[in-house]
Amino acid sequence: MNGYGLPGRGMPKIRVIQYGCGKMGKILLRYLYEKGAQIVGAIDTNPDLVGRDAGEIAGLDVRLNVPVRDDAEAVFDEADADVAVIAIASLMEDIYPYMERAARYGVNAITTCEEAFYPWTTSPALTNRLDRLARDMGCTLTGSGYQDVFWGNLITVLAGATHHIDRIEGMSSYNVEDYGLALAQVHGAGLTLDEFDQQIAKSESLPSYMWNSNEWLCSQMGWTIKSMRQELIPLAHEQELYSETLGRTIPAGYAVGMSAIVTTETYQGPVIRSNSVGKVYAPGEVDRNEWTIYGVPDTTVKIEGPATAELTCATIVNRLPQLLDSPPGYYTTEKMAPAAYRSYPLEFYVSEMPVSMAAL
Repeated sequence: MNGYGLPGRGMPKIRVIQYGCGKMGKILLRYLYEKGAQIVGAIDTNPDLVGRDAGEIAGLDVRLNVPVRDDAEAVFDEADADVAVIAIASLMEDIYPYMERAARYGVNAITTCEEAFYPWTTSPALTNRLDRLARDMGCTLTGSGYQDVFWGNLITVLAGATHHIDRIEGMSSYNVEDYGLALAQVHGAGLTLDEFDQQIAKSESLPSYMWNSNEWLCSQMGWTIKSMRQELIPLAHEQELYSETLGRTIPAGYAVGMSAIVTTETYQGPVIRSNSVGKVYAPGEVDRNEWTIYGVPDTTVKIEGPATAELTCATIVNRLPQLLDSPPGYYTTEKMAPAAYRSYPLEFYVSEMPVSMAAL
């Protein structure tokens, strides 16, 4: 079957290694299973997870007979996988060893790592190294997730109904408690304001997630970037807040997260100003996603209470057929068709044999 027709041929199931089985991984495992993927490996170093069945981790009513293991090399060596879904870190320097391992085994990989969404300028050396390795091994690497749809294709679809664009402004908020320790740490949750200033605001190696998304948007829109600047602003709460992710209470007046404002100017004229708010939520706070295209005409879209963790995982799973159909290398998703809903098992949407298998 092609990506848009009805099931017409029996492709083998997509064989997946879930790399990282924590807060996001358990959702991914369930969605992968429910969309017909074959889980052939599960990796995590958390001693509370190692040895448990992946089906149990996912909250399924069936055993998958795939134990969570902490020996990643053994899993990749034994699993004969088509895809690794990597849900571990937020920055390229942290995710690199995991992406490199998948590429070294010729396994296509997709990651929730936010910088990996469009890392060409924020981590050029690492990205180009992965690109070369993936090309040599005949596999494809990419980053995807919530921003793929809600900070990316949603905006470019609206732009398709716009006559002239002066600027694009966006704001998105999310609870860092939903994503695990790595994300909470890069948002400065639990730091004093002085610590935030030294470790986060003044760091030159911490691109905010909107930075990469703005570049993704410019690439898809065909705009050439003239300048980029970002502000990382700590967010505090007047009362103490307990963070399950950090495992401790954040005192009143300490950073519970941050607001990251990125302004991108283009030579074509349009300006993108985006603001991602990631923090430990106080009671009653919910996620938001709001974007306005200013021009002819103006258009605003507001999404109240998006389930960002679940939407991230669904986007990753729906992207798998496109990952397998993409050319080898590090291939960012603005070059792919928009993420699409999958009514049938994932393998029916793969138009070609996975590159890594075809190359054998």
